[in-house]
Amino acid sequence: MASRPEVVAPPEIFYDDAEARKYTSSSRIVQIQATLSERALELLALPDDGVPKLLLDIGCGSGLSGETLSENGHHWIGLDISASMLNVALEREVEGDLLLGDMGQGLGVRPGVIDGAISISAVQWLCNADKSSHNPRLRLKAFFTSLYKCLANGARAVFQVYPENIDQRELILNAAMHAGFAGGIVVDFPHSFIEHGVSLTGEQLSYDSSKRRKEFLVLTCGQRSGNASVSKGKNEDGESCSDEDSEDEESQTVCITDRHRPRKKQKKNNKSGKGKEWILRKKEQMRRRGNAVPADTKYTGRKRKDRF
Repeated sequence: MASRPEVVAPPEIFYDDAEARKYTSSSRIVQIQATLSERALELLALPDDGVPKLLLDIGCGSGLSGETLSENGHHWIGLDISASMLNVALEREVEGDLLLGDMGQGLGVRPGVIDGAISISAVQWLCNADKSSHNPRLRLKAFFTSLYKCLANGARAVFQVYPENIDQRELILNAAMHAGFAGGIVVDFPHSFIEHGVSLTGEQLSYDSSKRRKEFLVLTCGQRSGNASVSKGKNEDGESCSDEDSEDEESQTVCITDRHRPRKKQKKNNKSGKGKEWILRKKEQMRRRGNAVPADTKYTGRKRKDRF
């Protein structure tokens, strides 16, 4: 069984000119990309108001997933780290705007302008440290934090992912939750994953891959009007899992949570043993920076008496 691309080489190296053209010319890959993109678009649950949306395609490659967005009447911006992939997209004259960039360094998109985001088989690349300067946790944090900022309030982001193991799945999900997103993982064809996975009680079971089983990380930014629940996965017949099926842990959405952006920590009062000299030094630093600082008095740094 061939190794997955993300464990072979960094994306900008693995997807060189030859691999980019080979990838795009494969009818099997084209069909898979179209199917996964349609499912991601379905999970975005965009309002059916006839108005085209501005969507973000992260790890857009040669534009195969973007074509699905265009066929559904939406505008899109594609981001990818492989220049070779983007060159193929330009040759194919895709309708989206293309950006060359590393999502692990943040997206650099204006705040609040994106109506939704999708990504097909890309986010798991951030779990690898391809350079000595790479820290997967920090790269995931930079990605999800910048994504949260550029999405409109109530917008969704849907990522089809291939986590290598349970730890990678939790690493990705935790990074998204800490950035402020709410949501969880939707599993399609869960019964093709027999005797493997994660129980909803938190028990970790043995993990193995399945070609048919697909995981989608479905996230919501801020408050979403209407029904904001995460969609259910599909069963072996391609139908949504019913309430009866949801009693089986394999048919449920995994790791559902509702975490919002954490509140900023309040500044602690002067109970840490920092005396008058420290306060005066800090006030002098602030003055040199041009900030307005209250004048020093005999009360500066004085400890207040305890109230009874």
